[in-house]
Amino acid sequence: MSYLDTYREQLQRTIASLDLDAVHRAVQILRDVRERDGLIFVCGNGGSAATASHFVTDIVKGASFQREKRFRILALTDSATTMTAYANDVSYDAVFAEQLRNFAGPGDVLIAISGSGNSPNVLKAVETAREYGCLTIGITGRDGGKLRSMVNLNIHAPDPHMGRIEDAHMIVCHMIAYSFMDAGGEC
Repeated sequence: MSYLDTYREQLQRTIASLDLDAVHRAVQILRDVRERDGLIFVCGNGGSAATASHFVTDIVKGASFQREKRFRILALTDSATTMTAYANDVSYDAVFAEQLRNFAGPGDVLIAISGSGNSPNVLKAVETAREYGCLTIGITGRDGGKLRSMVNLNIHAPDPHMGRIEDAHMIVCHMIAYSFMDAGGEC
């Protein structure tokens, strides 16, 4: 068996292990916050930042364009100037939490994406979101890290390989986004 066959086989096992009930609950949470005109924030580092940005684009355009009810969603990863100002002048741990302090309110939602579940700035964002009365969703890998037990809902890709974790996270985000694009928010 080649490396490519092995990777694909292991990825298929990771995808098969995803808890679809948790993904369904995430869809319900996002549908509810959209109905209340609440805000959704998404954050992560590295590949998880790319996933956050991609997910927000899918929701802002694909799940909102020409629809009566639109999502209000922001990737906290997308303002490089804000992130680098906080990283330089305060600390990298503050780059998401401080943005939440400007915008978050009760009933809003934070989606925190972390392959390890232990990124200090993501954990701090979850703590801050909870202070402001937000619901929190984690999308984690490996053993879920600290993030897994901090959030209201965790969607876990139990794989040790970061590439397969990131693949699974993108699939979860596509499941959520396309449930709105193709199925109107019904799972």
